[in-house]
Amino acid sequence: MPLSAHVPVLIAGGGPVGLTLSALLSAHGIHNLVIEADDSYCTGSRAICMSRRSQEILGWVGADQALVTKGLSWVGGRSHWRHTEVLHFQMPSEPTQRFAPMVNIQQFYVEEFAHRAAQTAGLSRVQWSSRVSAVTPHETGVDVEVITPQGPQTVRTDWLVACDGGRSTVREQLGLHLEGTQYDGKYVIVDVVQQTRRAVERLAWFDPPSNPGSTILMHRQPDDVWRIDYQIRDDEDPLEAVKPENVLPRVQSHLAMIGETEPWEPLWISIYNAKCFTLPSYRYGRVMFAGDAAHLVPIFGVRGLNSGLDDAGNLAWKLARVVRGQSPHALLDSYSTERVHATRENIAYGAKSTEFMAPPNFAYRLMREATLRLAEADALVRSLINPRQSTPITYVDSPLNATATTGWSNDMAAPGAPAPEALLQGGQGAFHLSSCFGRDFLVLVFGPGDQRALDLPGLQALAIGPGMDVHGQAWQRYGLQTATDQALVLVRPDGYVMGRWHGHDPAPVLQALQTTGVFA
Repeated sequence: MPLSAHVPVLIAGGGPVGLTLSALLSAHGIHNLVIEADDSYCTGSRAICMSRRSQEILGWVGADQALVTKGLSWVGGRSHWRHTEVLHFQMPSEPTQRFAPMVNIQQFYVEEFAHRAAQTAGLSRVQWSSRVSAVTPHETGVDVEVITPQGPQTVRTDWLVACDGGRSTVREQLGLHLEGTQYDGKYVIVDVVQQTRRAVERLAWFDPPSNPGSTILMHRQPDDVWRIDYQIRDDEDPLEAVKPENVLPRVQSHLAMIGETEPWEPLWISIYNAKCFTLPSYRYGRVMFAGDAAHLVPIFGVRGLNSGLDDAGNLAWKLARVVRGQSPHALLDSYSTERVHATRENIAYGAKSTEFMAPPNFAYRLMREATLRLAEADALVRSLINPRQSTPITYVDSPLNATATTGWSNDMAAPGAPAPEALLQGGQGAFHLSSCFGRDFLVLVFGPGDQRALDLPGLQALAIGPGMDVHGQAWQRYGLQTATDQALVLVRPDGYVMGRWHGHDPAPVLQALQTTGVFA
């Protein structure tokens, strides 16, 4: 089937970020076209750990249930030095939360679920077995040459979003280059099928007897799959390291050491080394960058795919408003400002984790061994072993943040922060506050009073009385102090707080939307 001569949004790359962005744009009523070089979803596990925030983003398009049902949830992990367990950590979690801190699931399932969600609205098309070959930006759009099975075709798009990975053709066409640091340490990644009764945890071994001098990570995945990552020596040839005859004996040695004796077979082998790279900006006129096309961060702390999905969640509502003419083009500058800030934080944490997991020189190796030795006996040292897991970034100094007001009991819901979760009780039963995010601007109306006067054009409102907040979570987390307090909290479509004000006067809410340039 020939491609349309014009589309409002063209997405280069049909991986998990591109397909999720497609689904989000479709949910906002925006027609879009995805160009993907492969003929279907990816192979191999690739990115496997889905954070709570990513589950929430996929929930905006109805893909969360499939993800949670298929995936394996977990809350913590264990680290070992040689034969000794030196760390058992737990991520923040509570029974009333909507999602687990992490879900293990192979990347191809995420792509499938996002694609299904994109098809629901009938506004998205994926052109498989095709690739972007040339990009020509103009003041009013972008001409994109696409090589398809039927031959080359040119599509004019109003907006181009590059989600085409670490070797981005779009980035190359615009003459742009990633900036940052690449680490030498290399990891072989292996998927194997083996039945186990072991708990779902993140497992790590430093200098294990099964593979002396190496670092090994293991995660259980659906379909009885183990994901095993192990570090190779600096002097090993990467091409030789991924040959089955060199991989399988190491895997067998480690499985035997930890007592996993069931029969097993390999599914997929790859190799990886840590990179801390980013573009200086994620917007260049009518071209935006997201996911690995915009930034590459280390796997330690699982910030790669999760940060890419956060890119999609941040960009989709802004781009939709611009396409519909509801907001000026300048709104898209805030996408770059916020997500470049997030990437720099992720890189800072990822670099620290990488330097511990794959020490770049003798001094780092010496420091790591000292830490592991001390951790055997000193609980205070053990936290240094665990890389900080992916968490939502606060958009400090975002141009969309309303002026902060005072008199709140805490800063959890300060402008630029991810809106805190709360379990509420409504007329239809219990529901999570986060289930109300992801569609439009939402005004949370706290406290007693005549809320019928709260008529805000173009906004949704949710009244939260003390009786709804049965666990006291919303009142406490949004900074209210007494049951008679009145407040308005403006939450962006991507679940971030834009501003909060005492009382029920809607004027500051409308003023914030106008002065920040969100409303045209």
